[in-house]
Amino acid sequence: MPHIEQSDYRRILEYWACHRPRTGAELDAILSSCRVLFAYHSGKLENDAITYTDTLEIFEHDRVSAYTGDLRTLFEIRNERDAWEAFLAVFDEGRALDEELLLSFQKLLTRNTYDTRRWQLGERPGEYKHHDYVTGRAEVGAAPEDVRAEMAELICELPEIPAEQALTGAAYFHAKFENIHPFADGNGRTGRLAMNYLLVRLGHPFLVIHEEDRRAYYEALEAFDTQQELTPLVSFLQEQTVKTWIERVTQDGGANQRGVTLSMFL
Repeated sequence: MPHIEQSDYRRILEYWACHRPRTGAELDAILSSCRVLFAYHSGKLENDAITYTDTLEIFEHDRVSAYTGDLRTLFEIRNERDAWEAFLAVFDEGRALDEELLLSFQKLLTRNTYDTRRWQLGERPGEYKHHDYVTGRAEVGAAPEDVRAEMAELICELPEIPAEQALTGAAYFHAKFENIHPFADGNGRTGRLAMNYLLVRLGHPFLVIHEEDRRAYYEALEAFDTQQELTPLVSFLQEQTVKTWIERVTQDGGANQRGVTLSMFL
C-alpha cells in the first residue's frame, strides 16, 4: 500500500470530530456510504464468493436476484446486516465493549454458518471455542481452556485506552483478539466489527479494511504475533482510515506471545 500523508489522516480526524455521531441514527447517517463496503470487504476477506452486488441487494432489499451460489454465503452476508443493526443499537445505548457484547456480535455474524464438523464437535455460535483452532502462519491461538481468562484480561484493559490514542488502543485490541483466536469460526469478522465499535466509542472514524489489501493486513497481524510489534498494524489502520474517508472529506471540503499488555503501547 502507498504511504499516506499524515496531513490527510489529520484532516479526516478533524472531519470526524466536527461530525461526530452521538446516537445510533447519527452514526447510521454518517456511515451510510460505508456500511455495505464494510460488510462486503470484511466478508470477502474470509469468503471469496461474496460479491458487492449480493451484499448491496441484501442490505437494501433483504434479497438477491438470480443467485446460484452456496447458501452459507448468503447467510454470511445476511448476518453482516443483522450485526450492523446490533452495532447501531448498542452504540445508541452508549454500551461499552464487554464480553457479552463480543459474544453477541460473534453469534450474529456466524448464525447458521458453522459447518457440520464444528457442530458435531460441540462448537456453537456465541460461545468460545471448545477445541483447538489456530490462525496465521505462526499458528497462534490460545488453548480452549485459557480463552475465557485471556479474553477477560483483554477486556479489562479497554477502559485504559485514552481517546487521543484510540487507534493505537484499537489496533492493540484487534491484534490481541486475533492472537487469542477465541472462537471456532468468525474471529476475523467479529474482530473487525468489535474494533470499529471501540473506535467510534472513542471518537475515531470508523474504517473499512479493504480485501485487496489483505496481504498487508495479515503481515501487520503477523508482526504482532511473532515480534509483539504493533506499529505495522497502527500504520496499516491509518492507511485504511484515509482510504475509507479521503474522497468524502475532499468532496465535503472538511477537515503467539500473549504476555503483551496495552500499557506497552500507550
